[in-house]
Amino acid sequence: MEIHIEELLEKITAFIKSEATTDTIMGESFKLGQFECVPVIRVGIGFGSGAGGGNSPKNSQGEGGGAGAGMGIEPIGFLVTKGEEISFIGVSKSSKGIAAAFEKIPDLVEKMISKKDKKETVK
Repeated sequence: MEIHIEELLEKITAFIKSEATTDTIMGESFKLGQFECVPVIRVGIGFGSGAGGGNSPKNSQGEGGGAGAGMGIEPIGFLVTKGEEISFIGVSKSSKGIAAAFEKIPDLVEKMISKKDKKETVK
């Protein structure tokens, strides 16, 4: 049996690359009124592999190998843009996750509109 650890790790890496995207985890960017919202995720990846072979005193040969990977994916927030302004809305671990981020979006919209109105009043 030939052991192809590099090939196995390449396949695992390709799988993780295809799965660890915001589109896969949270969906694509979306528009909310005049605001463009882009989900942001944190990805942690770990790999391990090993292989070995040997001869026994009775002239039998053996070899073996294995590989594995683990992946953790966590939504951390949204980048929100309007025109040239950009803000980040974080998803707190102590809140209700993604639902909390969506709850914050109306407040962000109000703050940004208020900020814009103040700038126009000053001009």
